[in-house]
Amino acid sequence: MAGHKMWLETWFEKGVFILSGSLQSCAGGGIIATDITRDALERIIAEDPFVIEQIVVPEIIELTPSKCDARLSFLID
Repeated sequence: MAGHKMWLETWFEKGVFILSGSLQSCAGGGIIATDITRDALERIIAEDPFVIEQIVVPEIIELTPSKCDARLSFLID
C-alpha cells in the first residue's frame, strides 16, 4: 500500500491526478487525471505497484466534458 500511495502522490504533485479515492462496495478505486494523452496515462498506470503486482487490472474510461459547474471550468478550457 505504501508504494501505491507514493505513486499516487508523485502524480498529484505533477498535476496529472486531480482526484482519487475508493469506489463504494469494495469495488476498487478511481482516479481522475487531466491534461494527459491516453498513451502517457497508460504508461503511468503501468508503473502503479498495484498493477505491477497484478493486484488490480486497470480500466481507462475517457470523458470529454461538455458542461460543468464553474468550479470545474478548468476541465473544459
